Amino acid sequence: MTAKKKSRRILPGAVVLGLVGVSGFLTLELRKQEDQGVTEIRNVGVLNGGKGSGTAAQDKGGEKWSRMENPARSVLRGSDGQVRAVLTDGARTAKLTGPARTFAEPASTASKVSTTDWVRVMPETWTEGAEKEQWFKDWYTEYADSKEDDLFAFAFQYVEGAKEKKDENGVRIAGDANFGPLNTAGGEGGDLRLEQSDFYDYLGTSYAFRDGVTGAPEAMRANSLDCSGYLRMVLGYRGRYPLMSSDKSGDGLPRTANGMARSSEGVDVLPLTGIESKDRPTTIDQLQPGDLVFFKLDARTKERLDHVGMVLGHDTEGHLIFVSSREEVNGPTIGDVGGVSRLDGNGYYAKTLRSAKRL
Repeated sequence: MTAKKKSRRILPGAVVLGLVGVSGFLTLELRKQEDQGVTEIRNVGVLNGGKGSGTAAQDKGGEKWSRMENPARSVLRGSDGQVRAVLTDGARTAKLTGPARTFAEPASTASKVSTTDWVRVMPETWTEGAEKEQWFKDWYTEYADSKEDDLFAFAFQYVEGAKEKKDENGVRIAGDANFGPLNTAGGEGGDLRLEQSDFYDYLGTSYAFRDGVTGAPEAMRANSLDCSGYLRMVLGYRGRYPLMSSDKSGDGLPRTANGMARSSEGVDVLPLTGIESKDRPTTIDQLQPGDLVFFKLDARTKERLDHVGMVLGHDTEGHLIFVSSREEVNGPTIGDVGGVSRLDGNGYYAKTLRSAKRL
């Protein structure tokens, strides 16, 4: 079941520009690493305090629960006052504080994200007061100080150079991934690589969804994950978040970036107001690691949002970085090829950000 390992070297600048030129939406002006114009999105960090609602509750061991707004969430602080967990009403992803880690992708960027954030999927959706429920007590006891792989660890198991990993059945579940097969039908204005590679294409095995639909892998898409397929692999297949078989059938995380952005799943932390440049969020203050971010890159997709990534955290230079699967790097990346992976500033992706969701 192991797909053939591909070479994904970074091309010389002139070659990259030549490739970018064939794609109708990857314009040179937008793909500069950083626009020196006025910064339109403020980057002031996450969970730096603010007005809470309700009263704080003291727990055993000196831990204290409190409530915060926008979005509504419960925050657990240790006896030292430091944040131990952030749990958002209506979401199943939890941000926990754990051992420090550094994520880097030296093949395509100098950016490094050093973080103590660990993001995990809870067995149930969080509601106010759920800290008193047995399911949460059991789950938190298991994962509060755990070094078991979380969503970020999963995410970096598909970047360039990632080691191959197989499950007990010999299925390759991790290792350097492609974005998709080359678009040989090409033509001027066409994309360099084909989209529509889902997690089961990467796996090379059929997957039975809960609505009765079976996803069948295509041989030409082996070892490939497009942007939404990548997050379905990380959150769903590896993180066990429920998955829809399409944008319309089943329950859980939809198939496409547009389906994810417009679904009722999770909590909208940056609500979608439109797809035009004027609809760019004016602040990213509410974002936290693990949030999904959605972009409008391609005019050909009309009203549809066409790219999705996951917030990783602030890099060592203070920029808020996201990870996604992109055709320019041919796979998952936090890199600079085709546009730096920053949500603050006036770079390509910062300008095309339209909404964000916490699952």
